[in-house]
Amino acid sequence: MNKIRKGDTVVVLSGNDKGRQGTVLSIDGEKIIVENINKSKKHQKPNPQRNVQAGIVEKAMPLHISKVAIWNVGAKKADRVGVKTLNDGKRVRFFKSNGEVIDA
Repeated sequence: MNKIRKGDTVVVLSGNDKGRQGTVLSIDGEKIIVENINKSKKHQKPNPQRNVQAGIVEKAMPLHISKVAIWNVGAKKADRVGVKTLNDGKRVRFFKSNGEVIDA
């Protein structure tokens, strides 16, 4: 079970965007793409067949998953995530600091 999933709000722990928050757009193994974080500019050639114009385009680049932590709304800080099994056999994620269940 992944501790960070698509749609979670995360905060960046290190790098140029340290302290910034964003929503997870996609996860591919150990790489994660976060909305409006780690953007780079790409010079794009025109492609009339695909109706693409030329210019400088900003593109979201992936981060390593260890550089982000999930945002705990109740505590208003970055938090670690654990996984536990409930009595009915369902596995859920929880915040390590206060034990609050993330997905019920």
